[in-house]
Amino acid sequence: MSTENDIYQEIRPYNDEEIAPAIQRLINDEEFISAILNQKFSNHAKWFQALMSPLVKLYLKNRWGKLNSIDAVQIEVEKYLQKALDSTTDEVTFEGLDKLDQDTPYLFISNHRDIAMDPALVNYGLHHTKHQTMRIAIGDNLLSKPCSTELMKINKSFIVKRSAKGPREMMKTLGLLSSYIKHSLETGNSIWIAQKEGRAKDGNDFTDPAILKMIQLEGRKRKLSFSEYVKTLKIVPVAISYEIDPCDIAKANELHQKATLGEYKKSEFEDIDSIVKGITGYKGRINVSFGDVIDGDIDNADALADEIDRQIHDHYKLFPINLLAAGVEDSSIDQETKDKLEAKLAQLEEGAKAFLTDGYANPVRNLSKDKSEQVA
Repeated sequence: MSTENDIYQEIRPYNDEEIAPAIQRLINDEEFISAILNQKFSNHAKWFQALMSPLVKLYLKNRWGKLNSIDAVQIEVEKYLQKALDSTTDEVTFEGLDKLDQDTPYLFISNHRDIAMDPALVNYGLHHTKHQTMRIAIGDNLLSKPCSTELMKINKSFIVKRSAKGPREMMKTLGLLSSYIKHSLETGNSIWIAQKEGRAKDGNDFTDPAILKMIQLEGRKRKLSFSEYVKTLKIVPVAISYEIDPCDIAKANELHQKATLGEYKKSEFEDIDSIVKGITGYKGRINVSFGDVIDGDIDNADALADEIDRQIHDHYKLFPINLLAAGVEDSSIDQETKDKLEAKLAQLEEGAKAFLTDGYANPVRNLSKDKSEQVA
């Protein structure tokens, strides 16, 4: 490994030589095995789970023991993803991939609704159209367990250290992250990063300019203007649209609790539960739409955020449930759609219902607002 790569060692994904040892550590990680047993055999007694532990380890050794490269891991992940999509979706469609050059690395900035599925779907589209898969930015808040770190780093994820304390440490951390993003692009690797920290639990897809300022730090170091540096990044906004959000009820409850109590306390394994629910829950139809490369003269982070938002709102696929929630009369809204929304609302206390409705309605409202501003 080159010295240049070494400066990124704490945050970068594993390379080919590191894959096999990382998988071995995973198979020997008791917490990881326990998590699988709890998921697979949740209705069984603890003694039965303990009995199954060596068999699970043996299965993983047989299934994963020969994986010794990033490509091999990606092929294995793709099999699991395909199974999940086959069993939890009615249709998955992609738009705009034909505009992208297969040999050009891009900085994909997408809306963020689901912890694991968002980047997985973008990668799925890239892989199936012969584009190279991308490196994925993931917050260190999701890496509380060593096995979580191993899993993410074997699958091309790099770490965004949100837990850095103090201005000096924060600037050093952000500078390294910005440098790594540019280094990846310059070495032929596309990048995925969410448009803001955390999922859009209210359905409002807006870019945080602070993320764009972080990305720009390397440009300032290279003495490039904001506009010049943005053009070198080849930013492509991506709109990911789920007809049904498997985590919608949990999100509505969280927002309601924050609004009424002023805070919301996550349970210890809540992020993991959200990941599992996002993967295994019913999603209806999914559309992933790739926008245009941003290559105009944009002079600051706020203007860049506005352009990313405009493209994401414009490319967001509005399903009948979105139109129904927004109060739009449309012939596509059938009784089945009304029943689905009613069934979800029935699971919530009165005060939380509006948060779920807003989650589906806000993409409609944001597009309408953008269009009215363009006319004005």
